[in-house]
Amino acid sequence: MITVVGIPGHRRVELFRAAAVAAGHPEPAVVGWRDVCAGDFALAPGSLVRLESPGEDAEVDRLLRGADRPAEHGEIVGLAAWYAGFLAAARKVERAATGPLTTPVDELAVMFDKRRCHALLRERGVPVPPGFAARGYEEVRAAGWPRVFVKPAHGSSASGVVALAFNGDRVSAHTSAALDGDKLYNELRVHHYTDERTVAAIVDRLGADGLHVERWFPKAAHGGKVFDLRVVVIAGRASHVVARTSATPLTNLHLGNARGDLAAIRATAGEERWAAAMDACERAAACFPGSLHAGVDLMFAPGFAEHAVAEVNAFGDLLPGLLVDGRDTYAAEVAALPRAAEVAAIPIAAEVAALPRHAVPA
Repeated sequence: MITVVGIPGHRRVELFRAAAVAAGHPEPAVVGWRDVCAGDFALAPGSLVRLESPGEDAEVDRLLRGADRPAEHGEIVGLAAWYAGFLAAARKVERAATGPLTTPVDELAVMFDKRRCHALLRERGVPVPPGFAARGYEEVRAAGWPRVFVKPAHGSSASGVVALAFNGDRVSAHTSAALDGDKLYNELRVHHYTDERTVAAIVDRLGADGLHVERWFPKAAHGGKVFDLRVVVIAGRASHVVARTSATPLTNLHLGNARGDLAAIRATAGEERWAAAMDACERAAACFPGSLHAGVDLMFAPGFAEHAVAEVNAFGDLLPGLLVDGRDTYAAEVAALPRAAEVAAIPIAAEVAALPRHAVPA
């Protein structure tokens, strides 16, 4: 028996359920995150449990943040509170489960804290850009790096990410974040700011919930646009890959960007460099050995001689329509379930797992 904990009716949940049924499994049960937050749920004995994204439900977001009001559409608020609430809800599921989870909560906790995730990847020898934890704009400026990516420690889908460049007294920032009075919103377009006071206000607002800052890793271009790769690693193997191309530093597809010609990019990179990049993605996912799948964001440098991992995403497997050997990501994950259930999770490095969220070393 399989149980999916997610947002009932959401396409993530329905695509996975359809894949499970197509593979001959009984139709998976669904437990809603609202019910988990309320403590009003039960799991079938021995059920294999898939934790799915709690996103795109305003009431779940409110409950996880412990807030009195729902966030307005696109509002960026309470990210640290959301993180704490999400982990608390996931722990409820973990305690109730008598079967395995396809994503252990200890690993989920690290993937959803970019500072801890970066520290773990670096500890395990995965290539990552230099980085450090920060709380505000002045710390970012004081680092002296001419170009950086500033990321909310607990953000997702590029929400609040700021690609920031300094040139003397001049500042250039690309971000989908926008201030409106005393509130900050994530929009479906990328803004370009050159006013330092505006940039500082955005970064400081995000910094209240913690920041992860990375030295800008220059991305390779193809077809006149920069790109990175979303690589879904399933049961230890790089499985589904999509190239995300953009005219701005932010490549997320929901920001009006497009999928690139993966075959052409692979040919340009060459098989040796491509294989090395896929190996890096598999090593990044291997830092989370109990997780059935992970979405790894991989960047090639211009010329393809170097590559680096930007992030590891617990819920990075939504790539609609992308088939490999006739299977989408969900079908491939379902096919790997028996193997996943047999794998004994190896604890993540204790010295990294124990790092407090505000004190991850650079």
